[in-house]
Amino acid sequence: MANMDEVLTGVGSRLRAIRKQRDTPLTDVATATGISVSTLSRLETGHRRPTLELLLPLAQVYGVQIDELIGAPPTGDPRIHMRPVQRNGMTFIPLTRRPGGLLAHKAIIPPRRRPPMQKSHEGYEWMYVLGGRLRLLLGDQDLILGEGEAAEFDTHVPHWFDSADSTPVEVLILFGRQGERAHLRARSTPR
Repeated sequence: MANMDEVLTGVGSRLRAIRKQRDTPLTDVATATGISVSTLSRLETGHRRPTLELLLPLAQVYGVQIDELIGAPPTGDPRIHMRPVQRNGMTFIPLTRRPGGLLAHKAIIPPRRRPPMQKSHEGYEWMYVLGGRLRLLLGDQDLILGEGEAAEFDTHVPHWFDSADSTPVEVLILFGRQGERAHLRARSTPR
């Protein structure tokens, strides 16, 4: 690894560049991380040595890996080897590794008939049916989504989903903390 002092000296300028790129005031970063404005300012100017206790919340707020903050060299292999997770008979394949921010999963839901049990929690969700048919109970709505259809909703609303028939369904799911919408709608501009 490069000289430790050189690595630590570069952290401040990377922190400042990330914050400026996001057009975020120091006061907003301080509120989100619990780190004082003066400490953040000293980190960015190189007058304070970065520690793991300071870098972890900053990486989470900026939605980057700590490697990016410290300027770690690239690993060379861009492939991501995610391990599927089994939950309630469904298979979830994580498609993102970033701490905080939006999380993406591919869900494979086998055909079955489990009793609907709606739950609610903090967050916002966007679901897109890749294949099959999805049954989504959302509050008092009972919806069937087919291939190519999407739904987005605040997860405070009680919800439940399963395969709509005797075939498996594959779904792309984007999930974010409360207030983070999965995507923005944009109007097309005339050519």
